[in-house]
Amino acid sequence: MNEYKRILVVSRMIQSSRKAIQYGVSLARAYGAELYVIHSIYNPFGLRGWSMGTLSLEKEYENILLDARRMLSELVESEKTKGMSIRELVREGEPTEEILKTIEEEKIDLLVMLAHEEGYLEDLFFNRSNDELVRKMPCSIMLVKKEPERKESATN
Repeated sequence: MNEYKRILVVSRMIQSSRKAIQYGVSLARAYGAELYVIHSIYNPFGLRGWSMGTLSLEKEYENILLDARRMLSELVESEKTKGMSIRELVREGEPTEEILKTIEEEKIDLLVMLAHEEGYLEDLFFNRSNDELVRKMPCSIMLVKKEPERKESATN
């Protein structure tokens, strides 16, 4: 079995990625690996030729970027205070391309990400699909299953 030296965790929906980050932290500790967390932001309004005013859209997109950076930092901060070195990456662009580029640039050995269960409509609007990424993956991949929401049972 290969030892992992560099692990990249994909954070797509920041709060629901907490479990994937926890797996990444655990694996990084076990292997003594460097840990990276990437959040890729896709801007569907970045296309040229929109016939409506885009100034307000550009401002909203800037706010989304700032919020993503802040939330990602908050999410990994508790592990950093425990001595874990985590490199946070926020990238703009098509998520699959940005993740693959980061894997190549940082020489990543293992990718950890949620095995999300969104529908095709969400994939279309938010440009999120594991299928394309898995097919193009140049390294090992670990898909983390999101725990189902528990329903409280009524007691009499």
